[in-house]
Amino acid sequence: MSESTNGTAGLRHEPTSHSYYSQRLRLSYVDWGNPSLPPVLLLHGQRDHARSWDWVARRLQDRYHVVAPDLRGHGDSSWSTGSPYAISEYVFDLAQLVHQEGLAPFRIVAHSMGAVVALRYAATYPELVDRLVVADGTGELISRIHRPRSAPDRLRQWIAAQQGVARRNPRRYETLEAMHRRMREANPHLSDEQTRHLVIHGTKRNEDGTYGWKFDNHVQNGHLLDPTADEVDEFWASITCPVLLLTGTESPHVGTFEEPSLVARFKDARHAFIEGAGHWIHHDQLDRFLDHVVPFLEGTAHA
Repeated sequence: MSESTNGTAGLRHEPTSHSYYSQRLRLSYVDWGNPSLPPVLLLHGQRDHARSWDWVARRLQDRYHVVAPDLRGHGDSSWSTGSPYAISEYVFDLAQLVHQEGLAPFRIVAHSMGAVVALRYAATYPELVDRLVVADGTGELISRIHRPRSAPDRLRQWIAAQQGVARRNPRRYETLEAMHRRMREANPHLSDEQTRHLVIHGTKRNEDGTYGWKFDNHVQNGHLLDPTADEVDEFWASITCPVLLLTGTESPHVGTFEEPSLVARFKDARHAFIEGAGHWIHHDQLDRFLDHVVPFLEGTAHA
């Protein structure tokens, strides 16, 4: 069990680091205080980390008990030797955190792969999730489930991908400035202040003095073991809480919502585009993102 956090409702706190155990892995999360308030969990995407939510967390912490975990293989959480980093494992870790810390019922704001984890969790434990925000977390999944593949083909593809990662050495950077440039290449919307914050919390120093990203390279292939389209539909149809789907107009997944049946796959869902945002909506357009998220979490948004 993690150490406990004491706080007072409405009092601003700096985040504190905590840990818990799941399948013998030591996993990390940050807690933004005010534990007497309703809990909100912030779930990051693939190759990201909990501290990428800091700007959102600061804006929510007066209303909620904000908790942001580092998923296994990411941030300050342990890497899992031999793990496929399948979505089901992340769901298990989330279930352990919620159970051990007594966080249910709770709300979720999740990005990209973290949103896939959140959707799967909300389908498995619909009675524990009050509201769910999905930030650009459906496009990649939709493109996969419509690609015809047999189960043996999916497993073969996953094995080949894992072997490819094993042959590849993680990239090493001579300076933090080089990592800043790489992050800006990945997302030109980022300011210098955002980039430096994300790099500081997302990198580690190697023994030879170079720098590397904290995430395990093997996290990239778990999606190849994802369920079929019919099974995904079954998951989504099992979610009972209201769901808010957000997509940046410059996101590579923007075409997902050309499919009119996507929102209809949920019992209670709505969708909105965020102008001027790419994949990382909460970084690219923080105010516009929160203009949708805050009233939705409070239950005051119009359908």
